[in-house]
Amino acid sequence: MTTPQLYCFAQSGNAYKAALMLALTDTAWTPVFVDFFKGETRTPEYRRNVNEMGEVPVFVDDSVKLSQTGVILTYLAEQSGKFGAKSEAERREILRWILFDNHKFTSYLATYRFMHAFANSDDTAVMDFFRARIKSALGIVEKHLERQPFIVGDAPTIADLSMCGYLYYPAEEFGFDIAAAHPAIGAWLGRIKALPGWKHPYKLMPGHPLAS
Repeated sequence: MTTPQLYCFAQSGNAYKAALMLALTDTAWTPVFVDFFKGETRTPEYRRNVNEMGEVPVFVDDSVKLSQTGVILTYLAEQSGKFGAKSEAERREILRWILFDNHKFTSYLATYRFMHAFANSDDTAVMDFFRARIKSALGIVEKHLERQPFIVGDAPTIADLSMCGYLYYPAEEFGFDIAAAHPAIGAWLGRIKALPGWKHPYKLMPGHPLAS
């Protein structure tokens, strides 16, 4: 039996979701650095041998090979018995928030951060569009977390690990401080950070700082 591998790089919040789950469940794993910024995920070799979608993360556990963070998180919850659902109703609620994260939260945050911090976009109309969507999504999450300590009730689940994936990166990478402007979100991030095994994405995965 080989040690599981996670194809990742430090700047990927989606990869961080899986890496953080591995850290919090004290699962042995080996990071496989993917040089995204030099185009590795776009190569025919990567798409043929690693992930046809041209994305990270990819998790390999013996004969099991998974992509998409929601799938990886679900698999790790099942394998570890941690951060999963305690009932069918909770399973559906976790799925509801993971889908919200993929469509309305991480999707806008990740794209905006990439354009601001790494692509140096000067397209004001596009950036304004993303800022408006981010503001709306953050408002939904802020109100939700004003009522309860974690996304699904009183204990952390993979819904939390999915939702927090991009929120520990430095404020300058977004151009605004999410936690400072949203106290309930900030307090929630503090609760996750206090979990045994938590590590910052730039400490948990390879590739930071960017090579010149």
